[in-house]
Formats: sequence, structure tokens, C-alpha cells
Amino acid sequence: MKTLLSQAQNFFGNIAPPPGINQYGDLDTGLIKFANNLLKLAIVGAGLYTFLNLILAGYDFLSAGGDTKKVTQAWNKIWQSILGLAIVASSFAIAALVGWLIFKDATAILSPKIYGPND
Repeated sequence: MKTLLSQAQNFFGNIAPPPGINQYGDLDTGLIKFANNLLKLAIVGAGLYTFLNLILAGYDFLSAGGDTKKVTQAWNKIWQSILGLAIVASSFAIAALVGWLIFKDATAILSPKIYGPND
């Protein structure tokens, strides 16, 4: 009698996960950890972008040569960079405040936990 493919055991064989993936845990908690790492990467990227933007704005300010239009543009760039950095930094405080008000846990949004049927 022929065996159907749907009845076959280990049709694809044993597939080992790539190295380093087991630090993320199982499917229930691994996605949260992965998303948390992406969020941290985005925040570090925003900080590096702000730092680079401040350096370029400082260079524009120094090379303006007394031209009021260039000086104004440089100051606007500096101001916008600092404002963007303040927004990124305050997002942690806002997330902690909202987590505390809704869940009575300041880390509820910053480090979410997924509860299963056994928890």
C-alpha cells in the first residue's frame, strides 16, 4: 500500500535552527524579543542620525561666513536635531507612564510579557 505524503513522518527531515536564533526563545516570546531588538536598533539609529546632523549643522554654522540666511538655516537644523532627540528620549518616559497608568507596571510596554495557558 502506498503512503500518502500527508501521512509521512518527517517529510523534510530534521531542520536545525540557524546559530544564534535560540537566544530568542520559542515562538511565543521570541517575536517580542526580536521586535524589542528592532526597536532598540531604531532608537540607536535615531541617536546616531541626530549626532551626525548636529555635526553637519555645526559645520554649516562655522562655514556660513556671516551670511544670515546660512546661519539661520544652521540654527534651524541644530534646533530640529535637538528637538528630535528629545522626542526619541521622551518616548521611553511616555511609554513607561502609559504602562503605569493602564497596567500598573512601568515596563509593560517597554518589555511586554506574553502569558500562556500555564502562566
